[in-house]
Amino acid sequence: MTERTIITVGTRLAPFASEGTYFDGIHPVERDVAVRFDEAAAGLIIDLGEGDTITWPFKALRRLPDQAGSGDIILAKAPWDDPACLLLPAADLRILRSRASGLDRGRPTQRRGRLAILGLAAVASVGLMLAVLIPLLADRLADILPAEGEVALGEATLEHVRSAFDDTGLGLLPVCEAEAGRAALGALESRLGAGTPVRLQVLDHPMVNAFALPGGLVVIFRGLFDVADTPEEVAAVLAHEIGHVAARDPTRIALRSAGSIGVLGLMFGDFAGGAMVLFLTERIISADYTQAAEAAADAYAHALLIEADLSPAALADLLERLLGDVGQAPPIVQHFLAHPAMADRIAAARAAVPEGFQARPALSPEDWAALLSICAEE
Repeated sequence: MTERTIITVGTRLAPFASEGTYFDGIHPVERDVAVRFDEAAAGLIIDLGEGDTITWPFKALRRLPDQAGSGDIILAKAPWDDPACLLLPAADLRILRSRASGLDRGRPTQRRGRLAILGLAAVASVGLMLAVLIPLLADRLADILPAEGEVALGEATLEHVRSAFDDTGLGLLPVCEAEAGRAALGALESRLGAGTPVRLQVLDHPMVNAFALPGGLVVIFRGLFDVADTPEEVAAVLAHEIGHVAARDPTRIALRSAGSIGVLGLMFGDFAGGAMVLFLTERIISADYTQAAEAAADAYAHALLIEADLSPAALADLLERLLGDVGQAPPIVQHFLAHPAMADRIAAARAAVPEGFQARPALSPEDWAALLSICAEE
């Protein structure tokens, strides 16, 4: 159908007549209708047949987007309380615009105040879930999760850690397994004699870190051995992580992180891929426990060290040295080392040393040298 041109001479407007398809918005039935202008009524007359007509004022005519790409004109009537729509040939667009000045005016946003309130309520609901409901649920699940479930969760997380931090091109960060070094680490674990069973893994990475995973896994990065001056400092870190294992803190933080990722994934997109793994891995290795959980793990470590004839002051020595090097540390390490509670932890470790306490060496010089070489190839 070609586009028609209307030329008006004088004050009388040319008549308009066309044919279209009408939908009442209630019944799934289309109706072929005749359409014309009524200049006196300033409206579009839709003839439904059998003498039944509908008038849509010119000022109320609105054009809707053609989602189907049919090329037809889709008309509706403001103020949008009428669900009906009318399809007309594309050739009628020019003459319709000559009468309907608001034809291409967009649909107004209704009840903006209410929408704003609903939006704020939705944000508050998500915040409540992330800050309160998910932590409560995670704590409850951690208490009832079977031991084999924790072990499986810890093993899977360890694989994600090894994959995320691998820079060797092998796919997984190497595990340090030099025989003499493993024996020295086992001797240090036996010296602590923790009632909580743990499994120790050393990963060949320069980051200064150690963290606990669900299922009793304690992971130490080689970087910790690079900065430790004594085996007592390594023992103090190990005792602290055993404290987290005893309190099942790693399981709680893993469940909380997984729940938070699920909620955020629903809001912003699918987090089931690499982004979810990286986010969960970062959350676990950063070990962003609450101040109360950190204090409890420290207190557990102090008691464990004293029972093993080791001084809790070793933990303070290591933390003070790391705190002095915070300016050269990576941003994520700077954040945790600069936490205001760090000074309290150092003071608590020194105060935990009993008066007149006599410590015994944690390892022999030979075993300490072997532990420092645990990542060396044999």
